[in-house]
Amino acid sequence: MNEQKIIIVGGGNVGLSFALLLAKQGIKSTLLEKSTYPTINPDDDTDRTHYLDTRNMALSRRTVQIYQQIGLWDELQSHACRIDTVKISEQDNFGKATLNKHEENVESFGHVIENSWLGRKLLLAVQANPLIELFDGTSVTDITQSAKNVTIFFTKQGEKEQSLTADLLVACDGQNSICRQLLGVKADFHDYEQMGIVSTVMTDQPHNHEAIERFSPTGLMAVLPLTDSTDKDGTHYRRSVVWVCKKGEEQQYLDNDEFFLQTLQKTFGERAGKFVKVGKRGAYPLVKVLAQQQVAGRCVIMGNSAHTLHPVAGQGFNLCMRDADTLAKMITQQVMRGENVGENAMLKTYEKRRKADQKRVILFCDTVVYGFTHRNPLVKVARNVGLIAFDKVPFVKPMVATFAMGLKS
Repeated sequence: MNEQKIIIVGGGNVGLSFALLLAKQGIKSTLLEKSTYPTINPDDDTDRTHYLDTRNMALSRRTVQIYQQIGLWDELQSHACRIDTVKISEQDNFGKATLNKHEENVESFGHVIENSWLGRKLLLAVQANPLIELFDGTSVTDITQSAKNVTIFFTKQGEKEQSLTADLLVACDGQNSICRQLLGVKADFHDYEQMGIVSTVMTDQPHNHEAIERFSPTGLMAVLPLTDSTDKDGTHYRRSVVWVCKKGEEQQYLDNDEFFLQTLQKTFGERAGKFVKVGKRGAYPLVKVLAQQQVAGRCVIMGNSAHTLHPVAGQGFNLCMRDADTLAKMITQQVMRGENVGENAMLKTYEKRRKADQKRVILFCDTVVYGFTHRNPLVKVARNVGLIAFDKVPFVKPMVATFAMGLKS
């Protein structure tokens, strides 16, 4: 059989990772990205600026395993901070629960890494890989399919329209996916009417590899451990912050450092020590987007194009990575059998295989979001009793820990 062609649209963390997963198996791909990538010096490991954003990523144990398979984890680990303990509570209420790695007999519950560092290392790995052809600064204009192939049309920085024909197209181009729209695949949207504010803060106390999840009337707040650093004012300890507020209230947290720090302090108390400094902050609308189908002919919709979730519990990116890993393995098996990688029956099998894990994660995220923002006093009592039960009832913690680590999919 002639060498088969695979096109990936979307060069964010999922698209880059998927291309590397294929390359690890000796499978070539062509990757198209709308943004123009910067020139990065591979030797400059101290530069924390990047083309991405202010977010930090919580990588589950399963996602860490995937990066180990790719051979990239050693590159990522220097900027990754493990999570040994997870503490969950609700502001001004009695319920609380703790997950501890020793009790669950695991190495860790995962790691937190700066999105800028993850994206940097993925991009460098893709640029250095001869099996991946990279086109950045591209805009997809059309997609056509036949029984034998799929053709994508695009422009590149003002040049004439070009086209590429392949056996398979994988769309990883985000929650507002152009590919999904061009393929005529509808999506269900739900606006949580919330904004997620993300940043890095400094505290005066070590984080001890502890993640703190705190729920308030407005939503989730999380303080996660990051690799530490010493600044000009002395030793401070870096932590990632996710702050959820009502839409329309975000500007006060973005504009005023002192107000943001004071609000964090009031909400978290002394659990994280004293918040002494905050970095640049970004605000992101929280919207759930679910594609009504994830396979259309020879095209797969994957990553945030398929499912964009609320950031509660940090499950979205890890779910995308399990999708990417599964599809890469199925494509590899297809190649080894000498069969076409764009065969619709195989792609439909992939879609069906991933549904259970996706539904479980979506249900979990929505249950937590609605359960902890409901104002009904009886619901409030019930969820706090539930936290205590979660903390005390045997066999519940291991089940939830396994789920959160992505080890049951």
